[in-house]
Amino acid sequence: MFFMLFSLLQCISTFRISVTSLLIHGTGIMRILLVEDHVELSRWLSKALQDAHLTVECASNGDDADSLLLTQEYALVILDLTLPKMDGLDVLKRLRARGSRTPVLILTARGGLNDRVNGLNLGADDYLAKPFELVELEARVKALLRRAQGNEAVTIQCGALSFDTVSRMFTYGGAMLALTPREHAVLETLITRAGRTVAKEKLFQEVFSLDDNANVDAIEIYIHRVRKKLDAVDEGRVSITTLRGLGYLLQAAA
Repeated sequence: MFFMLFSLLQCISTFRISVTSLLIHGTGIMRILLVEDHVELSRWLSKALQDAHLTVECASNGDDADSLLLTQEYALVILDLTLPKMDGLDVLKRLRARGSRTPVLILTARGGLNDRVNGLNLGADDYLAKPFELVELEARVKALLRRAQGNEAVTIQCGALSFDTVSRMFTYGGAMLALTPREHAVLETLITRAGRTVAKEKLFQEVFSLDDNANVDAIEIYIHRVRKKLDAVDEGRVSITTLRGLGYLLQAAA
């Protein structure tokens, strides 16, 4: 286990960079459920995904994973098989029995042929045996998301602000806009709904995971930071308007 974890951590910086090209159709926001009972492995994988502007929620046992999948929507599930309380195959079986088509990547040390066949027959989309290289995990995640959502490149515009849904990069006035992961998630949520009011609660859901120790008012901090970065480029050209009691509106100056 130590050797496997060490190998994974060596590749983590490469994973952070290349995973940014992943696309989720519709809102553009990526929420991934990572189901892994090995605490250290889960922590490092989660950090790599979060550094790549992904919202990650973690479950360390099958019961918690099943409960989250009943109430939350995810772009992808990364699922270990050997889990306490409920086996990963049972989590998968219950997910598919509810009619969910959420892509599932099985990530486990149980790499025997029978385990692979059972997982795929129960509805898994791919299977990766531990130990593995993070670059291979990244390639498989990209393939699953693109297979499920399509490859069409879309650029969303709000005045001089542009968002490329494939590279997931923002440009403002033709220059790249540097954002932290949570600032990125705030602006991504707003630009994919440009011209419409986005409730503070919706922003909170997209920016923070259930594991984060934060309350909904924390969104105001990130709204303030994004405003400052937009204004630093061209004040007032694209703005975030606060609508009291309703939420926030991203709009370009007339």
